[in-house]
Order: sequence, then structure tokens, then C-alpha cells
Amino acid sequence: MSAHALAGALRDAAQMVARVAAGASLAGQFERIAEGGSDTPRAALLDLTHGTLRRYGRVQKIVAELSRRGNPDPQVEALLWCSLYALESGRYAEYTVVDQAVRACRLLEKWNAKGYVNAVLRGALRERVALEVRIGADPEALHQHPRWWVDAARTAYPDQWQQVLAAGNSHPPMALRVNRRRGSVGEYEARLAAEQIAARRVVGDALLLERPVPAERLPGFAAGDVSVQDAAAQRAVPCLDLAPGQRVLDACAAPGGKTAHILETAEVELTAIDSDPERTGRIGRNLERLGLTAKKVASADCRQPAQWWDGVPFDRILADVPCSASGIVRRHPDVKWLRRAQDIPAFAARQGAILDGLWQVLGPGGKLLYVTCSVFPQENEAVVEAFLRRAPHASRLDLADGGPAQWLPGAEHDGFYYALIQKRA
Repeated sequence: MSAHALAGALRDAAQMVARVAAGASLAGQFERIAEGGSDTPRAALLDLTHGTLRRYGRVQKIVAELSRRGNPDPQVEALLWCSLYALESGRYAEYTVVDQAVRACRLLEKWNAKGYVNAVLRGALRERVALEVRIGADPEALHQHPRWWVDAARTAYPDQWQQVLAAGNSHPPMALRVNRRRGSVGEYEARLAAEQIAARRVVGDALLLERPVPAERLPGFAAGDVSVQDAAAQRAVPCLDLAPGQRVLDACAAPGGKTAHILETAEVELTAIDSDPERTGRIGRNLERLGLTAKKVASADCRQPAQWWDGVPFDRILADVPCSASGIVRRHPDVKWLRRAQDIPAFAARQGAILDGLWQVLGPGGKLLYVTCSVFPQENEAVVEAFLRRAPHASRLDLADGGPAQWLPGAEHDGFYYALIQKRA
């Protein structure tokens, strides 16, 4: 992106980040951009918005330290946050960022803010050493997570909490899942190498790219030969212990990554449901690209079996339940600022209700895999332990890969939790 185009990118990013600060989701903002169009390349918007929100605690504190205006206009404040990220990213010359941020004020029709934006950004450059000292004692600025989140991570992982938070601020890895109905992992590795895309095997058969690339660049992506899926998420299907002919339910299936993985792995009779009608539509589109067919795809609340269940028990159930998304926050950096501490017990209550509903449709001897992309024990061990205490004939099994239930986010994968529960005959 040219230096001259940076003003427009800062304007668009500031508008999006301002809406997130007011409570909107970042994914929703990108859907608006896709529908309404924008002159700013999507890659540039992804960088500015995600980068800013990963550093949200830091850039907020810097503006608060330098501002003499009290409460600035929300869009102007968001412009400053995005501009500070652009300065610290090293992608642009410092004078270019300052100049283009001032130009962005005009594009935002915030003409009176030009001098203010110029002064704050120049102050950030001039006082950078002193600023580091002043904001260094603030947990939100230092760890770039809300204070309650920092405290929760420290409590849950006394020896690893800083690594967990640091992972949440990092760029996520890009892993691939090869469609076994189309070819082997080794064959696909060779295809990547031919395209000069460096990759290596990590967990199971996941292929981790050395550098992320647009999905469209992946050989055979459009034809369904491969999917983008985090390595930790790929752990789910091997832990289900699938066999041909089984009745399988993917209970919280959207957007369909694990649904597809199930069908790529075994000849089963699969039902996929999700409570969000719009997201449910994505399941069918994903299956179509991969050349796969489920017995049934429907929008339904898995907590209410009477509304959708045909009365025939399932042999396997995958329950990838709604959660805080604290294990994948680097992919969705708005989440850590939209979540509140009180959301965690609310998620736990919903997760428990989902387990209670699904237990009714699991057959004797059947297995249910409980999954979250959370690192908070309140959504994981606490939910499973409470369920085991109240559920008849429930027993917990070891995971097929012999690994721990909780995987924390790291360089190769996101943070996921798994628990396999069997209904005794």
C-alpha cells in the first residue's frame, strides 16, 4: 500500500475500531465492508484493525497519557490508536504516519482535530522513552488484556500466565487440513513445495505453514483438496473414535470445519446443527466445496432435543460449545475487549445446559466429546466435573492421543480444551 493511501486506510480502520469500542464485533465490521465496498485493500484493514486491537490496552493508555482534551471524539480517538499501531509496526516512516493521520482527519470530516492528532502523535514520538516508564506499571498496557483477564490467567496458570497472554497478542499460525478423500498429506506437502510454500507436519497430520498465505494461493483449495484449520482444532475428530456406519451428531457445527473433518475421516451418518441460522448456511457451503454430504444440516438449539431429534440415539456427539474464545483471541482480538468477567459464568451455565440436552440423545455405550476454544477452567474442567457429578452413567475416558485436556496457545496451535465422556450401557 502506498504512503498516500494510508490516510484512507487509517480512516476506514478508525471507523471500524470505534464501532468495536462501542460494542460491535470486528467480524461484523468486515461483513459491512464486504457488502458496502471500500477502496482500502482488505489486507491493509486486517493489519490495522487487528494490530490495533491486539495492542488496545497499550494504545489506549498512551493516548490517555498524552491527551489534553478529556474525552476525544470516538472516531478521532480510534484514529490515534490505529496511528500509534502504524507507528510501532515499523511498516511506514514515522513522518508518513503523522502526515497521513492528519489527512485522515479531513477524510473523517474532523477538521478541528488535525492539530490535536498531530500533537499527540508527535508527543508519542518525542516522549517514547518516558512513556514506556509511565505506562509500564499498568497491567492492561503491559499485557494488552483487560485487568480481569490478566488476573484470571494468573490464577489459572501461575507459572504460564505471561506466556498465555503473550500468545494472545501474537500473530496466529496458519495450519492446513488435507482432505483425505482427495489425497494424502505427503502428496499435498509435495504440491506446496512445488509452489514454494514452506510447511511442516505438526500435531497429527496438520501442516503448519512457515508463513501465512491467502487461502486462494493454496493449490487445490477451490477444488476442496485442503482446508485452513488450526492444528489444535484438528485434534477433535481423532478423539471421537469414529467407525463406519455410526450415527454422529455435530451439535454446534457452524461454520463446519469439524463437520467436514468428520466426513473426510469416516463413512458415517452425520447430522450437523447450529443455533445460528446465518452461520448454519456456511456449513453447507463448506461441505459443497469439499465434495462432502451430511445426512442433515439444520438450524436448531441442541439444548431442546424435542424440537429436532428423530428419537434414534447417536453413537458419537461432538459438542464444540460456545465459549469465551479466550484460546483463539489472537485471531479475534476484539473479543478480549468485548468480553466481561461476568460472561464466563454465563458461558459455563449455557455449556452445562448443552451437555444436559445432548446427553438425552446419546445412546448407551456412546461417546460425547466436549470441546472449547477457551483457556479458562470455569468453562472447561469445572463444567465437565459438574456434569459428571449429576449425569447418570457418565464416565470420563482418556483422549485417544494421550495428551492433556487443556492445550494452551503457542507457536504451533491455538488454545483448546477436550474431554471425552462415555455413557455406560
